[in-house]
Amino acid sequence: MKRTTCCVVGGGPAGMVLGLLLARSGVSVTVLEKHADFLRDFRGDTVHPTTLALLDELGLAERFAELPQRRVSTVMLPVGPDGEFYTLGDFGRLPIRYNYIAMVPQWDLLNLLAAEAAKEPNFELRMNTEVNGLMREHGRVTGVDYRAADGEHGRLRATITVACDGRDSLVRRELADQLRVRDFPTPMDVQWFRIPRREEDPAGAVGNIGNGAFTVLLDRGDYFQVASVIAKGSDAAERANDIGRFNESLRARLGWLDDGRELVRSWEEVKPLHVTLDRLRRWHVPGLLCIGDAAHAMSPVGGVGINLAVQDAVAAARHLAKPLRRGGPRRRHVAAVQRTRWPTTALIQGLQRTIHANVVEPALRGEIDFGRRAGLPWLLKLLPRLPWLRVVPPYILAYGARRERPPKEALR
Repeated sequence: MKRTTCCVVGGGPAGMVLGLLLARSGVSVTVLEKHADFLRDFRGDTVHPTTLALLDELGLAERFAELPQRRVSTVMLPVGPDGEFYTLGDFGRLPIRYNYIAMVPQWDLLNLLAAEAAKEPNFELRMNTEVNGLMREHGRVTGVDYRAADGEHGRLRATITVACDGRDSLVRRELADQLRVRDFPTPMDVQWFRIPRREEDPAGAVGNIGNGAFTVLLDRGDYFQVASVIAKGSDAAERANDIGRFNESLRARLGWLDDGRELVRSWEEVKPLHVTLDRLRRWHVPGLLCIGDAAHAMSPVGGVGINLAVQDAVAAARHLAKPLRRGGPRRRHVAAVQRTRWPTTALIQGLQRTIHANVVEPALRGEIDFGRRAGLPWLLKLLPRLPWLRVVPPYILAYGARRERPPKEALR
C-alpha cells in the first residue's frame, strides 16, 4: 500500500491545476489519470481570462503563449435576411490584460501543467491508472483502490482524496447517498464537429438561430469547431438520415457556408454530447472533496465549465495547502471550499437555466429566427443603441461572480 497526502482522482484541468498548486505549496500530491495520454478531441478548449491571469501568476504565461492557439475577442450573431452581424459581446472593451478567450487544445494545456508540476519533488502523475473504488475506515475516506495499465491492483492511502473525475465521477457515484445530486432538466444535447474556415469568414465566436436550430461556431484558424444544439435525445433519429441532409441544414441556417466548400463527410465526424446540469448538495464527506464537474456538471452554454473547475481548484488549494502541511485539514477547511465556490456555481447555473428556457427551447421550437428577425430577445434589439451592453456578457464569462486567489507559496 502506497501513501500520499493528497490523492487527486482525474487529470483534467481541475486535477492538474490543484496538483501543481499543492505541490508548489509543499504538499505531497499524487494525480491518478485513467487514460494513457491527454489526447481526446472535442473537450473544452476555452481558456478564459481568469485562467490566463492564473497562468501568468504561476510564471507560465510565456510558455502558454507558445502553444498553438486562436484568440476569441468577439461574440457575433448574424441578424436579418442580409446576415448583418451584431456584436453581442466584445472582450476587447474589458479593462484587463487578458481581454480575450484563448482557444487551445486541452491536451496542450494539460501537458504544460504536467511538465511544470513534474519539477516538484513531491508531485507524482500516474497515467493509465484507473480508480476502481474508495477505501473507507470508520466513516472516513482514507484513499482509493486502483488498477494500472499492466493489470496491477493497488491501494493508495491519502490524508484527503479530491474527486476531479468529471460529470461521470465514479467517486461521487459511490457516495451518492451522502453527497446527494440535485439534477436540473435540460432541453438539449449537442453535436460537435469541424468544418473548414476561410479567411473571409467571420472571426471570433459566431452564433446563429434559425430553422429550428441553434448553432455556435468557434474560430480555430483554418477550421471552425461547431456546436450544433439539438433537442434532447434526438441524436439517434438525426443519424438515421444521410449526412448530405445534415450539411444542407447547415447551409440553410448559415448562408455564407453555401460557397462550394466541403462540410461534414460522414457521421463519424460528428460527436454527440449528452448535456446534463446538476450539482451536489454536499461537496465533501470526511476525507473527501469533490470539485469541478464532479461537484457540478455545467451546460455548454457560455463555455464556462473549465473556468469554473479551475477556479474550484484554486480555492481548494488556498483553503487546504496549509492544513495539509500541518498534518491534515479539519472539516471546516474542506467545507470552506464549497462555501466559497457554491454561490458562483449556483449563479452561473441559474443563468444557464434561464437561457435554456428563454433562448434554447424557443429556438428549437422555431419561435426565434435571426434570419427573419422573429422573436429576437430584447437585449439584441438594444445592442445597436447601447453598445456598452456588449461588455456585460464578456464580463460574466471572464470572471463569473468571483476570482479565486492561489496560495502565495505557489506563485512564481
